[in-house]
Amino acid sequence: MNYNVFNLLWQGLSGHKGWQQAWRSPEPKPRYDAVIIGGGGHGLATAYYLAREYGMTNIALLEKGWLGGGNTGRNTTNVRSDYMFPESAAIYDMALRLYETLGKDLNYNIMLSQRGWLTLIEDQHQMEGARHKANWLQCNGVDGEIIGAAQVAQMMPGLQMKGRYPVRGAFLQKRGGTIRHDAVAWGYARAADRLGVDIIQNCEVQGFEQENGRITAINTSRGRIETDRVGVAVAGHSGVIAEKAGFRLPITSHCLQAMVSEPVRPFLDHVVISPGTGVYINQTQKGEMVMGGVLDLYHSYGQRGNFPTIEKVITSAVEMFPAFSQMRLMRHWAGIVDISPDSSPILGQTPVENMYINCGWGTGGFKAIPAGGYMLAHSIATGRPHELAAPFGLNRFRDNRLVDEGAAAGIAH
Repeated sequence: MNYNVFNLLWQGLSGHKGWQQAWRSPEPKPRYDAVIIGGGGHGLATAYYLAREYGMTNIALLEKGWLGGGNTGRNTTNVRSDYMFPESAAIYDMALRLYETLGKDLNYNIMLSQRGWLTLIEDQHQMEGARHKANWLQCNGVDGEIIGAAQVAQMMPGLQMKGRYPVRGAFLQKRGGTIRHDAVAWGYARAADRLGVDIIQNCEVQGFEQENGRITAINTSRGRIETDRVGVAVAGHSGVIAEKAGFRLPITSHCLQAMVSEPVRPFLDHVVISPGTGVYINQTQKGEMVMGGVLDLYHSYGQRGNFPTIEKVITSAVEMFPAFSQMRLMRHWAGIVDISPDSSPILGQTPVENMYINCGWGTGGFKAIPAGGYMLAHSIATGRPHELAAPFGLNRFRDNRLVDEGAAAGIAH
């Protein structure tokens, strides 16, 4: 059933009794042409593009818990593509361009709001870095500009302009903004299911059977599944799956915490980050303030936060917007992000011949979902990396060809 105004009116008039299940819950078959591990945004996007672009429909997607229950449902919903190095800019801008048409492609409203993403400029060093970044982005064909303090004050009337970190301007990407994260997972799941993909939830991967360096079958909590090709998109748990397949990844897993306030009247029309505090804020369509900060420096798989981080983020948010001091905090959560040595993703072939991986996005995983899925689907279908994914292979660590985006783009890891 298509989601459109006519069906919405008809279902409304008929008591909403005709809506169909958005995706099936099939029992796993004994064999698939390809199996994708991970039912978050990247895994679901991989399944969708593998079926749509390459005609592979005998596919299973295995999820240990429920769809979107990992990082896809545990982020701050931000999207942007103002990364600096050409390799990073190309892949993140591809993701943003795919997001811009994704609602129409999937027939699902992902609630894309390109309200503008501002990185505040709070000292001369940041100003020089912003100028450098603006030049790089122009060379890469990605939009972005520096605006003055007066324009920042006009765009965000409640922002403290002369506090501990006086605002001298901002780097603005107008195409940046937010997306409803659950809708991305649900939209991809519904579209992949319609193309024949079996989405199997509550199915934990327990081990792999291998022969001559290739995976021949996957042992799961719901039985043994034979397959020719395996794709892995499990974010912070990539190292766990890699260990079960017999190799190690150069990544570490950390908590990234976020929180949301009670809903208030429209106050903040843009997404904003303060490099001085590391805190970023946006307001949802329901009126809540979504706030996040830097990741926890210790390794962890716990999807929970701690009070020191809450205190730091809230203190910084109130410092940026003093009016927030009267608001109450409503919810708090953490996602498990996978950090590579150069703060860039790992895409493509693994040491196991027929296993391909998509991981290492760190704090940028949600904004990269469409491109990450597209790249992994290409590798699974062709056995080769997509041309945009080629710089992000595991071999770059052996050959010392790092794409060190850590400090370049002002990301928080």
